[in-house]
Amino acid sequence: MDCCIVSALWCFVPLYVLFHVLCFIFADADFTLLWASVIGHRPETKLKGLVVWVTGASSGIGEELAYQLAKCGSRLILSARREDELNRVKHRCLDYSDLQNEDILVLPLDLLERTSHEEKTRAAVQYFGHIDILINNGGRSQRSLFLETSIDVYQALMELNFLGTVSITKQVLPHMTQRGTGSIVTVSSVVGLAGAPLATGYSASKHALQGFFNSLRTELTDYPNILISTVCPGPVQSQIVHNAFTHELNKPVATAGNQEHKMPTSRCARLMLVGIANGVKEMWIAQQPFLLFYYAWQYTPTFAWFITNLLGRKRVQNFKAGLDADSAYFTKPKTS
Repeated sequence: MDCCIVSALWCFVPLYVLFHVLCFIFADADFTLLWASVIGHRPETKLKGLVVWVTGASSGIGEELAYQLAKCGSRLILSARREDELNRVKHRCLDYSDLQNEDILVLPLDLLERTSHEEKTRAAVQYFGHIDILINNGGRSQRSLFLETSIDVYQALMELNFLGTVSITKQVLPHMTQRGTGSIVTVSSVVGLAGAPLATGYSASKHALQGFFNSLRTELTDYPNILISTVCPGPVQSQIVHNAFTHELNKPVATAGNQEHKMPTSRCARLMLVGIANGVKEMWIAQQPFLLFYYAWQYTPTFAWFITNLLGRKRVQNFKAGLDADSAYFTKPKTS
């Protein structure tokens, strides 16, 4: 009898490992998030009727989140600097869903104007009565080499991505602790876990967010119904490259390159909503081979450094040759 059990285990273990290897090859998120998408709560059920404030809602991931949240029946607060674009997103949300005009509040917001954040939060709370979920999505990326980049760019990245996000969180969190429930979800990046060339300032701001919210989560152990979650996407089809900082303030990116190799924005947003609905504290969202880097940095950092140096050199070479920094991973490097 014992021999039969041992034999069965010897057959089961390789099959179990093979199953997970195959799943990983085709995965586009960490296993916790993927399992939640299969057997967890559905966003359409958990998020219906909740009040969700999305910053950076005028384009990219934030815009797509607004559309999918509207389909889930969430009431929305849409914020970004461009009010005309927010109104465009609002009208499309109404077209895509059963929401009424009063279910969506357009609230223009500049993350750099921190003195206005208390007033903006008060307006949001007065309109809906409370805020169930804050999604910190606003921010900008970077495409420049450190040796060529003005220190003003680094200050702008930290002011916008880090301090702007902390400031909004500072205003919203007391309302959640008073009610004893809520979710604060912050969009970080793969470079919030591991650095990348051409994004030293952007990576620093995302590392700062990771450290801040990981620490904040432990401060809120007396509030078990408040979720502090960070989202770490890899390359996603959005406007983030077009709007990235370069080596000088107010100097646009010369070329954004082809975005087709990146994850569709709709898929990234869907996985985010699954994670929120299931209380996932940290979400890794990326297609292969980028997802492999998350696990390599987590479990085999020496190997990760080796691969990162190889790909980083290729990325810098292509950037200097005028190719898009992201699509450079999928093209032959130019050396002359």
